[in-house]
Amino acid sequence: MKDQQATGHAPVRNTRNTGPGRLLIAVYGVFAISATARAGYQILTKFSDAPLAYLLSAFAALVYILATVSLAKAGTTWFKVSVAAVLVELAGVLVVGTLSVLDSVQFPHETVWSLFGRGYGFIPLLLPILGLVWLYRRRPSAAAAAQAKAAE
Repeated sequence: MKDQQATGHAPVRNTRNTGPGRLLIAVYGVFAISATARAGYQILTKFSDAPLAYLLSAFAALVYILATVSLAKAGTTWFKVSVAAVLVELAGVLVVGTLSVLDSVQFPHETVWSLFGRGYGFIPLLLPILGLVWLYRRRPSAAAAAQAKAAE
């Protein structure tokens, strides 16, 4: 990796994990732990009661883990992973939330995203919106992206 002196440019910094970004990452981390624990318990103890719901809880846990890690990491690749993870999260909340309202038979037990995250104070619905706003405000500039690519 080229250093600042060799390239004549300051190194690209990750600004996603500073200021309010730290709080966002912490909330994602809490949801990653919570969703993982919930899905693990549900799958191990009562999977046959609601397999679709519990598999969706496990999927949500994976999305939260990926979002947490990618928001904390520097670089344009991690930025793109963050955007993808948060978009998948938003789509999941909207799709699962809608399905759980329209077809409650398939969701006899709640997931993290059921009823748009009602069991979690609707934070699962709000979190990806805040995440996308934060990512938009902290998107890498074209110059920083080119510099990061040259440094890799």
